[in-house]
Amino acid sequence: MTPTEEETARKNSDTRVLTGFITGLIIFASIYIGGYVFAFVVGVFVFFALKEYVKILQCKGFQPSFRISFFVAFLLFLVSVAHRNDLFPLIIFLGVTLSFCAVLFKLRQPYIANVATTVFGFILCWLPTHVYLIRGLGSPGKGFLTLCNHNEGLGFLVMMFFTILATDICAFFVGRKFGKHKLSPEVSPKKTIEGAIGGSVAAILIAMFFGYVLGMTVWQSVLGGVLITFFAQIGDLSESLIKRDAGVKDSGNSLPGHGGFLDRADSYILSAPIAYYFFKCIVMGDWTFLDTIQKALSNVGFM
Repeated sequence: MTPTEEETARKNSDTRVLTGFITGLIIFASIYIGGYVFAFVVGVFVFFALKEYVKILQCKGFQPSFRISFFVAFLLFLVSVAHRNDLFPLIIFLGVTLSFCAVLFKLRQPYIANVATTVFGFILCWLPTHVYLIRGLGSPGKGFLTLCNHNEGLGFLVMMFFTILATDICAFFVGRKFGKHKLSPEVSPKKTIEGAIGGSVAAILIAMFFGYVLGMTVWQSVLGGVLITFFAQIGDLSESLIKRDAGVKDSGNSLPGHGGFLDRADSYILSAPIAYYFFKCIVMGDWTFLDTIQKALSNVGFM
């Protein structure tokens, strides 16, 4: 007997809920444990998200190097955790050089696009690893590897995750109920301006709740909610842009009912870095990176 559309939709919905529950349980358990356990989970997500990225680009006829992108993204992650920002230029130089070498010795057309997509790949997949940096806020030195460390970063990361979750859920339901104006019809036809506004309002309210629990001021909570939800939605649209250009619906099918790992990580591509610097600078008052910028400008004679 052929299943009805209603039965199929119910089955897909059940699969989506079950996958979401299991994935969420693993993620939040690893967030609570922190340390190298959370680092491993982040690494797994980056690994599979990058494989999906390469597969998507292959649909466009490009041949980015998965190995080089993952290796360089891993190095960038290590440098970030070690707070050795002075090594970033060296890692980027190494990544660009390896990207050129991969094309020079394999000679796969299109040459320029293959170099560019490889470089873009390791930057794209390094950005969401800032979630690990957020988890380590308030942990001096080796505290980044300490398990079950109840530092400030734990609360900040939980706040960010629930803010993004509120964005996604409310944008979906508000958009389905009241959506009339397309947000970006060419990139993501189902997303609406009404849905984006609804998701943003819900995100700000959730951020205010967690901000109150974490002892943040009202303006800090509101600003954090605005930044996180805005960049989460931009990241989501950016990933949709890549898929739309390549002519694929989902980045993969590794997570039944949710698509691929890249589909689940898209909201964190841009929101994780901005959230990290928001919590670090605005909430914790650590503006040390400005000293680095001032010193750099002074070295070249601008200050």
